[in-house]
Amino acid sequence: MENEILQAPQEIAISLWAQAQVVVEGLMRPWNAYQVAIAIGLFLAAHLLARLLGPYVHAWMRGREGWPKWRMRFLVMLHRRLRLIFFVALIWPTVWIMQSVTWPSRSYLLGILASLALAWLLITILTRFIVNGVVRTMVRYVAWTWVTLGILGLTDEARSLLESIAVELGDTRLSLWMVLQAVGVLAVLMVAARFVSRTTAAQIRQNKEISPSMQVLAVKLLQVILYSAAFFIGLRAVGVDLTGLAVLSGAIGVGLGFGLQKVVSNLVSGVILLLDRSIKPGDVISLGETFGWINSLGARYVSITTRDGKEYLIPNEDLITGQVVNWSHSNDYVRLDIYFGTAYTDDPHKVRRIAIDAAKGVERVLEFKPPVCHIVGFGDSSVDYILRFWIRDPTGGLTNIRGNVYLALWDAFQENKISIPFPQREVKMLDGSTLDTRSPSNTSYVSD
Repeated sequence: MENEILQAPQEIAISLWAQAQVVVEGLMRPWNAYQVAIAIGLFLAAHLLARLLGPYVHAWMRGREGWPKWRMRFLVMLHRRLRLIFFVALIWPTVWIMQSVTWPSRSYLLGILASLALAWLLITILTRFIVNGVVRTMVRYVAWTWVTLGILGLTDEARSLLESIAVELGDTRLSLWMVLQAVGVLAVLMVAARFVSRTTAAQIRQNKEISPSMQVLAVKLLQVILYSAAFFIGLRAVGVDLTGLAVLSGAIGVGLGFGLQKVVSNLVSGVILLLDRSIKPGDVISLGETFGWINSLGARYVSITTRDGKEYLIPNEDLITGQVVNWSHSNDYVRLDIYFGTAYTDDPHKVRRIAIDAAKGVERVLEFKPPVCHIVGFGDSSVDYILRFWIRDPTGGLTNIRGNVYLALWDAFQENKISIPFPQREVKMLDGSTLDTRSPSNTSYVSD
C-alpha cells in the first residue's frame, strides 16, 4: 500500500517533467520564439506607459477629495497595477490581429499569456472587495494558481497529484485534495454566512419594536445557526461522514462540560440575561465599586464603560449571582440625595425654600419632578437637612451633578447670609490647673 501511495506522485511528476520538456522544445521553434519576443516587447511597452502616465493618474486621483473612501481605495489598487492593465490592453489587440492575419498556431502562446494576464487582473480586482486582508490574500493566490493550471491545461494532473497524497484513517481516506476542497468550500460558505449575518443583523438593529436585549439575542442565535450550518454543509459537500463526527462531538461536549464549567456558566448566564431583559445596552448599572453604562452584551461577558473611560469586562455569571443596581431598568429617572446643615440661628423655613430654589436652577435637575428639602435631625452644632432632586440622564454622571447642586447651595447661602456651622469645642480652665506642655503632640491639663 505504501509503495502504491509513493508510486502515484512519482508517475505524475515524471509526466509533468515530460510535458515541460515538450514546452521548452516548442519554445525553440521560430514562431514560438517570435511570440515570446512580442510578449516581452509588449511588457516593456506597458512598463514604460505605466512610468509615464502613472504620475498624471496619481495627480488626478489627488484631486478627487470628495469621493468615498472605498472608491479611492479602488483607484489606488488600479494605480498600483497600471503595468498589468496596460499589458492586457496591448496584448489582446495583438492576439486578435495575429489571429486574423496568420495561422492560429502562430498566436497560441500569446493567447495563453493574454488569458493569464486578464485572469490575474480580474482576480485582483474582484478579491479587493474582501475586507479581511488575510482572507483576501489567501483567496487571491489560490484563485491565481487554479486559473493558471486551468489555462495551461494542467488541472487533471494537479488534481491527481493532490489525490495521491493521502492518509488512511480507518475506513476513511483523507487526501490533500479533499482537505483543500473542504477548506475552499468552507471558506465560501463562511463568507456567505458572514454576509447574511451582517445584513440581517443590521435590519434587526434598525427595528425599534424589538428591545435591545432581544436584538442582541436574535443576532447571536442567527450567527450560531448560520455558521454551524455553513460548517456542517461544507463538510457534507466534500464527502465527510458526519456520523463519526457526531460521536466525537458528543465526547468533546462531555469533556468541555467538566473542564469548562465557568465558561459554560457564563454562556448560559448570558442567554438568561438576554431573555429576562434585566439589563440591556445603554443601561446605567453599578456592581460593587464599578459604576458605568453597558456598552455591549457578549456571549461570555458584559462590557461596562465608566465615566473615566475605563472599560470593564464583567463575567455574565457575576451579574446573575451578584446584586446589581440598574439605574435605568424601567425608566431613566434617578433620584439623588445630598445632606447639609445650617446654624441654629437660621430660619429652617427660609433654608428649605432657598435650598429648593437653588437646586431648581441647576442644569439637568428636572422641573416636573420638583426638588424637596426636609429636616432630618438636630445635630450637635447644626440643623441637618436632606435635599432630594431628580435627573433623567444617569449616563451623564452622578458625582458632577451633586457637586453642581452643592455649589449652588453655597452661592445661595452666601447671598442670603445663611451660615454653615462647623464643630466647636469650649475648654474651661479649673482653678488650680496647669497646662502640661512637655509633649507637643499630647497636650493635657494637670490638676494639682
